[in-house]
Amino acid sequence: MEEPCSRESAATNSAHAPPLLYTLTTSRRTVPNRVFAAVYFCAIMALFSRHVQILLHSKTLVSFSVTLTLFVSDLVLAFLWVSAQSFRVRPVYRKEYPENIEKFLEQSDLLGLDVFICTADPYMEPPTRVVNTALSVMAYEYPTEKLSIYVSDDGGSSLTLFAFMEAAKFAAHWLPFCRKNELATRSPDEYFASNYSRSSETDKIKVMYESMRGRVKNVVETGRIDDEYVTSDQARQAFTQWTTYLGFTRQNHPSVIQVLQHNHVPIELFEFDPNFNRSMSIRITMSFFLNDQVLLDKNKDRDIAGHCLPNLVYVSRQKSPTSPHHFKAGALNVLVRVSAAMTNAPVILTLDCDMYSNDPRTVFRALCYVLDPAEIQNRLAFVQFPQEFHGLNENDIHGSEHKRLFKLNPSGLDGLLGPNYLGTGCFIRRRALLGDPSTPVPPVIKEIRPDHIADNPITAPSVLEFAHQVAGCNYENQTDWGSKIGFRYGSLVEDFFTGFRLQCEGWRSIFCNPERAAFLGNAPINFHDFLGQNKRWQIGLLEVASSRYSPITFGVKAMGLFMGLSYSFYAFFPIASISITTYSFLPQLALLNGLNIFPKVSEPWFLLYTFLFLGAYGQDFLEYTVVSGGTIRRWWSDQRIWMAKGLSCSLFGLSEFLLKSIGIPTQGFNVTSKVVDKEQRKRYEQGLLEFGVPSPMFVTLTMAAIINLCSFIYGLINLVSGKEGDFMQLVLSALIVMNCLPIYEAMVLRSDKGKMPATTSVTATILALAVYSVAYLILK
Repeated sequence: MEEPCSRESAATNSAHAPPLLYTLTTSRRTVPNRVFAAVYFCAIMALFSRHVQILLHSKTLVSFSVTLTLFVSDLVLAFLWVSAQSFRVRPVYRKEYPENIEKFLEQSDLLGLDVFICTADPYMEPPTRVVNTALSVMAYEYPTEKLSIYVSDDGGSSLTLFAFMEAAKFAAHWLPFCRKNELATRSPDEYFASNYSRSSETDKIKVMYESMRGRVKNVVETGRIDDEYVTSDQARQAFTQWTTYLGFTRQNHPSVIQVLQHNHVPIELFEFDPNFNRSMSIRITMSFFLNDQVLLDKNKDRDIAGHCLPNLVYVSRQKSPTSPHHFKAGALNVLVRVSAAMTNAPVILTLDCDMYSNDPRTVFRALCYVLDPAEIQNRLAFVQFPQEFHGLNENDIHGSEHKRLFKLNPSGLDGLLGPNYLGTGCFIRRRALLGDPSTPVPPVIKEIRPDHIADNPITAPSVLEFAHQVAGCNYENQTDWGSKIGFRYGSLVEDFFTGFRLQCEGWRSIFCNPERAAFLGNAPINFHDFLGQNKRWQIGLLEVASSRYSPITFGVKAMGLFMGLSYSFYAFFPIASISITTYSFLPQLALLNGLNIFPKVSEPWFLLYTFLFLGAYGQDFLEYTVVSGGTIRRWWSDQRIWMAKGLSCSLFGLSEFLLKSIGIPTQGFNVTSKVVDKEQRKRYEQGLLEFGVPSPMFVTLTMAAIINLCSFIYGLINLVSGKEGDFMQLVLSALIVMNCLPIYEAMVLRSDKGKMPATTSVTATILALAVYSVAYLILK
């Protein structure tokens, strides 16, 4: 791992200031990165000069067309390379000292925290997994009276509500167990799957958890909630809307809001005065009472040790076929409004449904920045933690670590205006969602403004009635929600677009990357699901790139050159499929038809091509392995997946976006499955890619594998016979063949259910022959 340089910038250095909260150091890579970028840029310009010379002196249409195609492909790669240099301009590292917060701030003075967890389908996103995420944050080492968990069920499923009713009961035992034993891992699933210390108490808790999990799984498998599981009138009342509302479906139902747990202590809200190094608190004493939408009685809102439990609220927003719902961004905006009506905490934590907390003191790390007046004055919008995954196989065959996206690039952006919003593991200041730093855009209703004091109990009829109102599908009509306030609409990647818009408005962000992962999630183990998820991201990125808020124009103007280029790299990344597809087919087809399109080994230009190739791959290798601590095998998997995505999800995502742009309907939004099949898990652990489902994306991959294998064999024969000119095309084919080894294995050697379907192999072979035939007619 790279060691940062010694120069430090502390949170504060005044003799009268609170203890040190964090330090900031600049990476040693900064100067070498800039020198290498200058040299490499000159090499790119030399390459373009060669392309222009060949174009100007081309004597045949074939030579002109081939060179022009390569020129366009290299332009795309050059644009992406230039935009990626923004991540290397000033990478920085931070270190927090969360233990110092308690030295100058009492627990009663800590900020309130609202946690948002979104789920959409109990069959694609198992409720037991969502429950584990919720339990892991409910067990934070943080005052429970300041902690509220809001679960958005966009599928409107009574099964999910039942799962959280069960979780609320189990939490009364789990939370004191975690505190007593000072557990670091507070997701029950992960704790009991680890090498935990056995005791009679632990065994008892495990039996309780497995019993709860068994009931939830049984309900999901049968699709119904038997009377034996619902023992109170209040619980039965909760499910009446699924039976009394005529035609209740996931796309057509009223809003459902159920308070599953609520605490009974005074709530304190805070506003910061930048002129002071402490928070000013206002205490609002509340009296709580129950109504028919509170599912647990007063005694059950305390754990077995007598401590208050965090607020736990189930929210399923109203949906109608005639009203747009804006996918996850719409669900998050409903949670922003509902939580504002109930608790209105100044800090919000957004989590994916399968991203559990791995460190019970993560909140204090985020507060190291949120509580620092210098950062408040510096327009801090959010503190982003990296996405990290557990359960990856040894070589990470899908490249799911995404080291650049989740660690390397955010560190680079942290030296500018801060990282982009990743959608999960992010602590957001509520104020940042309601207008730019200097000109807030207040919501129409004062009760959901960030400075509003939520002085009514969350179980009060007036609060619940208002929460239902702001969760209605027509509430946002003729308002600024989704355009100027809240999470932004207009893209399938609402996290990327929201973070981009916030930083364009003048907000900044911070990247917090502690040694122990703050959050751990599950990556898809099915290759088809992995590609489908990435295709959806590619379409969403292109929606941002082509909008009036395009990073290359609007972004550069609003944030400056480097930040604009960094967002441009992401937004335009799908067009890399143009270059990847070109270099996966054109040189190989030219080789098979005896056409040399690269310099010979004896020509000076050969050195330029060699430098460009080795320079890009060498820098990528060093950053992945030396800087971020990855293994060589995982780096190889990562670059292989980069090629595979360019030939599949990026290519199809670009195609679908273009078709959608001209009015041709395409496949709609699909939730990524988080269900784990035992056989698929076994093959994944063995390092086998899953090809068992017929897919057009596998056809293009197989076509490239076939054509490159043929060209490699043909080029090898030419090399043995002494033909020098084919060497670079032969090397390119050889590299792609090495990357395609899992495809050949799936086509020929495997007999399990994850092998390549025969229809895919036959279709790809026929199309490869057709492509070769067309190339033969043109190139010959």
